[in-house]
Amino acid sequence: MGENLKTEEAAEFLQVKPATLEQWRWSGKGPLFVKLGRSVMYRKADLDAFIAARVFGSTTEAQAGA
Repeated sequence: MGENLKTEEAAEFLQVKPATLEQWRWSGKGPLFVKLGRSVMYRKADLDAFIAARVFGSTTEAQAGA
């Protein structure tokens, strides 16, 4: 079983603010997350996949993918 991170821990891992992750959850633009009751957790594998999907070879490529 993989490692699960709370919002604050996931935000630190991604180097963003917890509020950014909350906004991404609402907009559907962030990493996949798990909702257990009122708790929100992020699987480490999903955070890694989120990062991997944002690897670009140029600024132009990144702007097109945004």
